[in-house]
Amino acid sequence: MSNVSHARSDLSGHPDASEMRARYDRVMGGRDVALVDAPVFLVGLYCAVSPWVLHFTANQPALVTHNLVMGIAIAVLALGFTVMPERMYGLSWAMCAIGAWIIVSTWVVGNSPDAGIVINNIIVGGLTVLLGMVCAGATARTRST
Repeated sequence: MSNVSHARSDLSGHPDASEMRARYDRVMGGRDVALVDAPVFLVGLYCAVSPWVLHFTANQPALVTHNLVMGIAIAVLALGFTVMPERMYGLSWAMCAIGAWIIVSTWVVGNSPDAGIVINNIIVGGLTVLLGMVCAGATARTRST
């Protein structure tokens, strides 16, 4: 009987190794921030549902709508980062602006919000700004190399 098993060897000697490496780099290019996609999505979802979690739907109707729309916008950005990262990570700075607006909007949109609402929006906005800066920094680092 013949031996049909082949010994495993290193691919570095393969004639197309450099081409395969270049193709892999092209496919995976810009994915340094893949671990940030899920937290951005979760922050967006939490922002959208936070009025019902903290029970301020009755006394802050304008802020309820605002948080719902901003949360959906953040979640859509996260989905875009996941689906088309090479095109969407340019919007990382927009996510920073959305986070800053969420912090400020507590007093602009809200009608004398209580401490729980203020703390909630400061944390959500701060996380959004932080994650936006991480995405923007990784994008700048990827494009400079």
